Amino acid sequence: MADPKPVPPYLAIGLSTVVYGISERKDIRKNLRTIEDAIHGSIGTCNINMPVKIVALAEGALTGFTDEVFDLPHKMCAKDLFIEIPGPETERLGELAKMYDTYIIAQSKAIMPEVIKDRYFNMLFIINPEGKVVHKTPKNHLWCRERSCTPHDIYDRWVELYGDGIEAFYPVLKTDDIGNIGTICCSDGEYPEAVRALAFNGAEVVYRPSEGMPMTGNSYPGGGGWMVQNRGHAQFNNVYMLCPNVGPVYIHPDMLHPFDVGGGNSHIVDYYGNIISYSASANNTMVAAVIDIEALRQFRQMNLNSNWLKDMRMELFKKMYEKPVHPKNLWLKEEPWHHNEVDQIYRDNIQKLIERGAYTEPYCKFPGCKCQNPPLSEEEWLKMKPLWKKWQE
Repeated sequence: MADPKPVPPYLAIGLSTVVYGISERKDIRKNLRTIEDAIHGSIGTCNINMPVKIVALAEGALTGFTDEVFDLPHKMCAKDLFIEIPGPETERLGELAKMYDTYIIAQSKAIMPEVIKDRYFNMLFIINPEGKVVHKTPKNHLWCRERSCTPHDIYDRWVELYGDGIEAFYPVLKTDDIGNIGTICCSDGEYPEAVRALAFNGAEVVYRPSEGMPMTGNSYPGGGGWMVQNRGHAQFNNVYMLCPNVGPVYIHPDMLHPFDVGGGNSHIVDYYGNIISYSASANNTMVAAVIDIEALRQFRQMNLNSNWLKDMRMELFKKMYEKPVHPKNLWLKEEPWHHNEVDQIYRDNIQKLIERGAYTEPYCKFPGCKCQNPPLSEEEWLKMKPLWKKWQE
């Protein structure tokens, strides 16, 4: 293994931008204009303090959440709405990365035809200062109202192509100038194993964009369970957490005002779990903080107390994961189902945990939450799409 090179301290920026939900791929251009202005403004504001080496966008910044909100047919969205990586959208971001000699970390729903046809994934990607995509990986865990496919949903095909090691699901980009970067997204971070896997693969900075209410607002003064999780990830794994939240979203063009689904509360956490940048607002704003990779590396190596990975008793935990909970290969042969149908899968999982003794049933039973918005068929969606013409003029 080559000797590591010293990594100078640098500034990382997380952007929260106003989002316009798309009706087709070309609508992404409207969001790219907003993102471009935010990159110019944030770097121009912050680079008097330290060199800016990372600019991170929020989940949804490129496309919004049209597929989720309207519960659209999955195959139709894969065909009409989402991108390939690399592609024209990453090329435009790449020009900005070259202009500012910085890495851009971002998220977009994207197709992977080299893996499977008629599916799209929630992709995390990194563009280097030369403007090239040097890292891309899909989100592994979804919230129950997301329509994306995951590697676990096509597990046999994914393992056939990439193997079943943690690097196949949680790869880390290792660099000489910004350290080792891992990427997860939103619901991924609701499982402590996700950042732990990245840490075991060498991650020093972890990008985890976007979370929605009430997760971001269920505590005072702000940040909610999302911030609690990210501080825990940072403390347990000695990593920086870079967590920009999505800005207010125009779900469709007839909205008078955007809806702030995320509730703000972007933040950056240091490797001790301290908040080192925070913004209550998500309305075209930012968080920014100094990342000191050398200090993190010294902390991990010199410490005998708070660098927790060094004394994990792995054998104690391995049996815990032998019995599956969520079924794999759900969408290997079948198109992903709509929200109300997928709800039953989660309810079956809950029953499985009750039968194993992990959950204890309450004395009183009441109806649980349910999807209250019917899905749109392709025909219904085509009748609605003309609304977007006003944004395309």
